[in-house]
Amino acid sequence: MSIFFHEQLYRSAAVMSLVKNFPVTVCGAGALGANIVESLARSGFGHLRVIDRDRIEERNLSTQPYYRSDIGAFKAKILANNLYRALSVSIDAHSKELTPANVDRLLANSALAIDTFDNSVGRQAVKDYCASASIPCVHVGLAADYSEIIWNQHYRVPTAANDDVCDYPLARNLVMLTVAVACEVIVTFAATKQQQNLTCTIGDFAVRPLIL
Repeated sequence: MSIFFHEQLYRSAAVMSLVKNFPVTVCGAGALGANIVESLARSGFGHLRVIDRDRIEERNLSTQPYYRSDIGAFKAKILANNLYRALSVSIDAHSKELTPANVDRLLANSALAIDTFDNSVGRQAVKDYCASASIPCVHVGLAADYSEIIWNQHYRVPTAANDDVCDYPLARNLVMLTVAVACEVIVTFAATKQQQNLTCTIGDFAVRPLIL
């Protein structure tokens, strides 16, 4: 029996074949990125790449799929190792910083880029390159009680003042709600090319179309 047995019953064999061969690059392996990679891998995506320069810290453990024994190791490498052990899915992991100088190599052969970076430089590099190379790109981001899933043509990079800091408030439930919605958007795009722009709010458990 396939490990994707239940997913195939829900999606259909045709959709599962599409996602298995759909190359996705996830930029960031933090709260959003790592959980998105895990969800996509467990949903049947067979060509995944993840890019993240950071190492695992204790503060990451409540919202990211890492273990205390992983502290100090590179996020991308540990994520790839854990998912290979769980699913025998090989993930192309890059423990390096994405910059305008290397973005073309890191996003090469992607059918979709997913930006979950926590810094404006990385976000801007992904946005600009995907626009110039005609690579579909969806940006996923969150604040204290609100999150957005926005396609590249509608996305504006936040100012550097909003870049990641150590003491921001973050609820795991908002992370997981956002990841679930983002992954459904990704599956829909892989299967139909439909692009959905959505917002999520945790206070009322609401998912709404983003008014553009």
